[in-house]
Amino acid sequence: MEKLSKELLGLSGEYAVASELCRRGLYAQLTLGHHKQTDILIESEEQMVRIQVKAKQNSEWPAVSGLYRQEDILVLVDYQNKEDERPDFYILNLNDWKALIEEEKDRIQGVHIDKSTWTITYPDGWKGLNIIQAKVNNCRESWDKIMLHGQRDSNFS
Repeated sequence: MEKLSKELLGLSGEYAVASELCRRGLYAQLTLGHHKQTDILIESEEQMVRIQVKAKQNSEWPAVSGLYRQEDILVLVDYQNKEDERPDFYILNLNDWKALIEEEKDRIQGVHIDKSTWTITYPDGWKGLNIIQAKVNNCRESWDKIMLHGQRDSNFS
Protein backbone atom coordinates (compact mmCIF):
# COMPACT_ATOMS: atom_id res chain seq x y z
CA MET A 1 0.00 0.00 0.00
CA GLU A 2 1.31 3.43 -0.92
CA LYS A 3 1.99 5.67 2.08
CA LEU A 4 -0.76 8.21 2.68
CA SER A 5 -0.19 11.83 3.64
CA LYS A 6 -0.64 12.59 7.35
CA GLU A 7 -3.95 14.33 6.60
CA LEU A 8 -5.38 11.45 4.53
CA LEU A 9 -4.16 8.88 7.05
CA GLY A 10 -5.95 10.76 9.85
CA LEU A 11 -9.18 11.05 7.87
CA SER A 12 -9.01 7.40 6.86
CA GLY A 13 -8.71 6.39 10.52
CA GLU A 14 -11.60 8.61 11.60
CA TYR A 15 -13.91 7.26 8.90
CA ALA A 16 -12.89 3.66 9.64
CA VAL A 17 -13.73 4.09 13.35
CA ALA A 18 -17.04 5.83 12.55
CA SER A 19 -17.93 2.98 10.19
CA GLU A 20 -17.17 0.34 12.82
CA LEU A 21 -19.30 2.18 15.38
CA CYS A 22 -22.23 2.53 12.96
CA ARG A 23 -21.99 -1.21 12.20
CA ARG A 24 -22.46 -1.76 15.93
CA GLY A 25 -25.62 0.34 16.09
CA LEU A 26 -24.12 3.59 17.40
CA TYR A 27 -24.61 6.95 15.73
CA ALA A 28 -21.09 8.30 15.32
CA GLN A 29 -20.74 11.99 14.41
CA LEU A 30 -17.42 13.13 12.95
CA THR A 31 -16.22 16.55 14.09
CA LEU A 32 -14.69 19.08 11.72
CA GLY A 33 -11.56 21.20 11.83
CA HIS A 34 -7.85 20.88 12.46
CA HIS A 35 -7.67 22.20 16.04
CA LYS A 36 -9.71 19.69 17.98
CA GLN A 37 -9.30 17.10 20.70
CA THR A 38 -12.38 15.12 19.68
CA ASP A 39 -12.65 13.36 16.34
CA ILE A 40 -15.95 11.52 16.84
CA LEU A 41 -18.91 12.12 19.16
CA ILE A 42 -21.38 9.50 20.30
CA GLU A 43 -24.40 10.60 22.29
CA SER A 44 -27.18 8.70 24.01
CA GLU A 45 -29.73 9.75 26.61
CA GLU A 46 -27.31 8.61 29.32
CA GLN A 47 -23.98 10.02 28.22
CA MET A 48 -21.69 11.62 25.66
CA VAL A 49 -18.56 9.79 24.56
CA ARG A 50 -15.70 11.68 22.93
CA ILE A 51 -13.39 9.65 20.75
CA GLN A 52 -9.89 10.56 19.62
CA VAL A 53 -8.55 8.62 16.67
CA LYS A 54 -4.89 8.11 15.80
CA ALA A 55 -3.94 6.13 12.70
CA LYS A 56 -0.57 4.74 11.72
CA GLN A 57 0.98 3.05 8.71
CA ASN A 58 4.45 2.62 10.23
CA SER A 59 5.71 0.90 13.36
CA GLU A 60 4.29 3.31 15.96
CA TRP A 61 1.65 5.93 16.69
CA PRO A 62 3.80 9.04 17.25
CA ALA A 63 3.35 11.74 19.90
CA VAL A 64 -0.06 10.65 21.20
CA SER A 65 -1.25 13.22 23.73
CA GLY A 66 -3.77 10.90 25.34
CA LEU A 67 -6.92 11.21 27.40
CA TYR A 68 -7.92 13.09 30.50
CA ARG A 69 -11.70 12.69 30.94
CA GLN A 70 -13.27 9.49 32.23
CA GLU A 71 -15.76 9.37 29.34
CA ASP A 72 -13.10 9.80 26.64
CA ILE A 73 -11.84 7.00 24.42
CA LEU A 74 -8.72 6.70 22.28
CA VAL A 75 -8.92 4.47 19.22
CA LEU A 76 -5.64 3.54 17.57
CA VAL A 77 -6.03 2.41 13.96
CA ASP A 78 -3.25 0.27 12.48
CA TYR A 79 -2.85 0.26 8.69
CA GLN A 80 0.68 -1.14 8.74
CA ASN A 81 1.07 -4.01 6.24
CA LYS A 82 -2.59 -3.75 5.19
CA GLU A 83 -3.32 -3.71 1.51
CA ASP A 84 -7.04 -4.16 0.91
CA GLU A 85 -7.90 -5.57 4.30
CA ARG A 86 -9.55 -4.05 7.34
CA PRO A 87 -7.16 -2.24 9.71
CA ASP A 88 -6.64 -3.36 13.29
CA PHE A 89 -8.29 -1.31 16.03
CA TYR A 90 -7.05 -0.81 19.60
CA ILE A 91 -9.52 0.85 21.97
CA LEU A 92 -8.20 2.54 25.12
CA ASN A 93 -10.09 4.16 27.95
CA LEU A 94 -8.63 6.50 30.56
CA ASN A 95 -7.44 3.62 32.77
CA ASP A 96 -5.60 2.05 29.82
CA TRP A 97 -3.97 5.41 29.04
CA LYS A 98 -2.90 5.93 32.67
CA ALA A 99 -1.29 2.47 32.72
CA LEU A 100 0.65 3.25 29.51
CA ILE A 101 2.08 6.51 30.75
CA GLU A 102 2.84 5.16 34.23
CA GLU A 103 4.79 2.35 32.57
CA GLU A 104 6.71 4.94 30.54
CA LYS A 105 7.43 6.94 33.70
CA ASP A 106 8.85 3.82 35.34
CA ARG A 107 10.95 3.10 32.25
CA ILE A 108 12.50 6.55 31.75
CA GLN A 109 13.92 8.64 34.56
CA GLY A 110 12.76 12.25 34.82
CA VAL A 111 9.44 11.82 33.01
CA HIS A 112 6.66 13.98 34.48
CA ILE A 113 2.96 13.13 34.42
CA ASP A 114 0.46 15.95 34.92
CA LYS A 115 -2.35 14.13 36.73
CA SER A 116 -4.89 16.88 36.03
CA THR A 117 -4.61 16.36 32.25
CA TRP A 118 -2.82 12.97 32.16
CA THR A 119 -0.18 14.31 29.81
CA ILE A 120 3.37 13.02 29.81
CA THR A 121 6.38 15.33 29.51
CA TYR A 122 9.96 14.16 29.00
CA PRO A 123 12.99 15.85 30.60
CA ASP A 124 13.76 17.68 27.32
CA GLY A 125 10.23 19.23 27.33
CA TRP A 126 8.82 16.95 24.61
CA LYS A 127 5.17 15.95 25.23
CA GLY A 128 3.30 12.92 24.01
CA LEU A 129 3.84 9.19 23.92
CA ASN A 130 5.02 7.11 20.98
CA ILE A 131 3.02 3.89 21.14
CA ILE A 132 4.03 0.57 19.62
CA GLN A 133 1.41 -2.06 18.91
CA ALA A 134 2.85 -4.56 21.42
CA LYS A 135 2.08 -2.12 24.27
CA VAL A 136 -1.65 -2.10 23.44
CA ASN A 137 -2.30 -5.71 22.36
CA ASN A 138 -4.63 -6.17 25.33
CA CYS A 139 -6.87 -3.41 23.89
CA ARG A 140 -7.28 -4.95 20.43
CA GLU A 141 -10.90 -4.90 19.22
CA SER A 142 -12.15 -3.85 22.70
CA TRP A 143 -15.28 -2.19 21.29
CA ASP A 144 -17.15 -2.96 24.52
CA LYS A 145 -15.36 0.05 26.08
CA ILE A 146 -17.38 2.28 23.74
CA MET A 147 -20.75 0.57 23.59
CA LEU A 148 -23.37 2.61 25.42
CA HIS A 149 -26.02 1.29 27.79
CA GLY A 150 -28.70 -0.65 25.94
CA GLN A 151 -27.16 -0.13 22.49
CA ARG A 152 -24.77 -3.04 22.18
CA ASP A 153 -25.37 -5.16 19.11
CA SER A 154 -24.77 -8.78 20.09
CA ASN A 155 -23.63 -9.58 16.53
CA PHE A 156 -20.43 -7.60 17.11
CA SER A 157 -18.73 -8.88 20.24
